[in-house]
Order: sequence, then C-alpha cells, then structure tokens
Amino acid sequence: MEPDLSTLAEYLETEGFDGYLLDADSADSNQLYLSGFDAPDPFVTVFTGDETRVLVSGLEYGRAKKESRADAVYRLADYDFRQRLAEYGPKEGRARTIAAFLDDAGVESVLAPERFPLGTADGLREQGGDVTAEERDVLGDIRAVKTDEEVDNVRAAQKANEAAMKAAEDLIRAADVDADGILVYEGDPLTSERVQQEIEITLLREGCALDETIVACGEQAADPHDRGSGPLAANESIIIDIFPRSKSTKYHADMTRTFVKGEPSDELREWFDITAEAKDAAFDALEPGATGKDVHDAVCDVYENAGHATFRSDPTTETGFIHSTGHGVGLDVHEGPRLSSDGEELKPGHVVTIEPGLYDPAVGGVRIEDIAVVTEDGYDNFTDYPVELVVD
Repeated sequence: MEPDLSTLAEYLETEGFDGYLLDADSADSNQLYLSGFDAPDPFVTVFTGDETRVLVSGLEYGRAKKESRADAVYRLADYDFRQRLAEYGPKEGRARTIAAFLDDAGVESVLAPERFPLGTADGLREQGGDVTAEERDVLGDIRAVKTDEEVDNVRAAQKANEAAMKAAEDLIRAADVDADGILVYEGDPLTSERVQQEIEITLLREGCALDETIVACGEQAADPHDRGSGPLAANESIIIDIFPRSKSTKYHADMTRTFVKGEPSDELREWFDITAEAKDAAFDALEPGATGKDVHDAVCDVYENAGHATFRSDPTTETGFIHSTGHGVGLDVHEGPRLSSDGEELKPGHVVTIEPGLYDPAVGGVRIEDIAVVTEDGYDNFTDYPVELVVD
C-alpha cells in the first residue's frame, strides 16, 4: 500500500517546514505508516514532501531496503555514527548523526509529533536545528481515512475476532452451573482468565494476537475497562470485548458482546434491549457528512429518553452511559475519528466502532459493539456476529 501523503506535503509547505520527522520504533503507528518498516528499535524517518528517507542501524539496513517504502534508506555508519559517539558521547553523538542525515536531505526545519522524544528534539536544537511540535496530528488524520486495502485488512482481522468470540461463547455455553451459581467447565470453575486464554489461542490460530482482552462478569462488568478476573457466575452479565491485531498486516478489529448464562434479571434484559436500540440509532445516523457528535447524540437520545444518565446529561455520573459511542480503528485500536461529544465530520473510508453500553455495579454492565466503514452513501457494517443475550 502506498499512502497518499499529499495532505502532509501541503501542510508542510503552508506552515513553512522542510520536513516531518519521526524518531520511534514501529509500535508508533505513524512511524509504521510513514516508513512502511516494521522494526522493534527506534529509527529515524523524515518526509520532505518530495520523498521519504529512513535512517536505521546496520542490523536493519538490508531489511529496510527490501521492506520499507522509503525512497531512500541510510544506515548510521553512513554518517560516522560510531566516531561521533566516541568523540561526543551517546546523546550529542546521536544528535549530530541525525542532524547530518537531515542536512543531507536539505532539511533545516522540521515538524514533529507532539510526543516526539524530548532528548532528540533538544539535541537537534543544540546543533542549530529547528524542531516544532505539530498542533494537529496531520498524519493521524490521513491514517483515519482508510484505503480499500486497509479496510480489507480490518475486515480480515474482524473475521478472526468473530472466531475468537465464538470460541468464548461456546465455552460459556458448555459450562455447567454449580450449587453456588458458579460456572464450571470440565470440573473446574470457569474463570475470566480461562476464557481469555481460549480467545488468545483462537486468535493465534487465525493469525492474530492481542496483549489483553476483556471478559468481565457481574460487578466487574460495570467498569468499561475492567479486564475481568476470577470465576464467572450464572445469571450475571458477562461482557466480552476483543480487539485483536493481525500479525501480518498490523491492523486491528474490535467487537463486544454481552452474554448471560442462565436467567438474566428483568433489568438486564431491559438494558440489553435499550442498548441494541441505541446501537441501531447510531447506525441510522452514521453517514458521510454527519459528525461523530451526531452519532453520539443519537445514542444519548435513546438512553436519556429511557431515563438513563449519560455524560451528556450529567458529566459527573458514575452509572449509565459513561463513555463515548465509538472510535476509529486501524493500525491503532483507538484512533480517529471520535464518535463523541466533540466528534468531527465523518468521511468515506473512516472505519469506526459503534459501542453503546450501560453500567451500574448494582446491576452489572451491558455493551454491544460492531465495527463498520463509512461509505459514499452510508456505511458497511462488516460485523457478522449475532446479538443475543442468553447463552443456553
């Protein structure tokens, strides 16, 4: 995939900068996107508007030449890195090396991300360089609008996600309930950790991985980001939120379902039905030209009309709908655009989640989440997983 960086080039020209500079490893999604190079150690990338150059260690030089999408690849040795370290020490030696790399590209002034390494910025300034933190994440805005290839990457990760969700649901379905109301599987209590393990194993088989996932039951489910731990209980809501990343493409997916093994309370059933209604309302509002705020307001309207608190109606509430409606998904599991009270205009190619939910420790939690792409005439919801509360 060749990203369209014309917006970044225009921004540099308008703001009067010679280049856009990154100093990070590929865990930084802007670095991975701009350079096209996946490396575990920090390396330097500069985009001048005309070309992209990378500066890597000798260890990564051969691979960078083959795998990166940079127009030119340089190694530290090309700029006498070891000699500079010996003469000036590690901090100044590295700064002088990067300064020489930039000078070779004709770059004197650079725009850098807000979270650019302070040591690198100070070191370049001490060498007479001009380093300015950007006021807006231009590259993040570019990344938010996905190409067809990127959408297909997320779609493929979502298929793996659905296989993992099915494995988790099947495990809950196969469990028995003991005299204390605890789920039991093959003679042992079925725990959040056991279900998380099943999810991770399934994802690995599907070519995806994740650092952690959410399997939260009962009171734990009332905290939207509680990962969950310990035995799962019957008749309580179990929120399962899975957000894997493809090991090959590096693109994420995201999906949440809420299950009850046994008989949910009338309140949980009501919450589930109203949350499904809120999700439908969000999708009704999802289209190009609408804003993330429009979609979020549609969800808040449903909840507030049903008597539930939201952050819109009460910014201090600790129960009810206590998060935004959704977010962009791509190389990061949370990226632009935001479907929230300050959500921006939606464009074709934006891949977003729709994830309304209700939370109260006295009841538990309910969340339903699909993932979709905004299209020219609406949206394409590529989540293909049932929305059912009770697991028989």
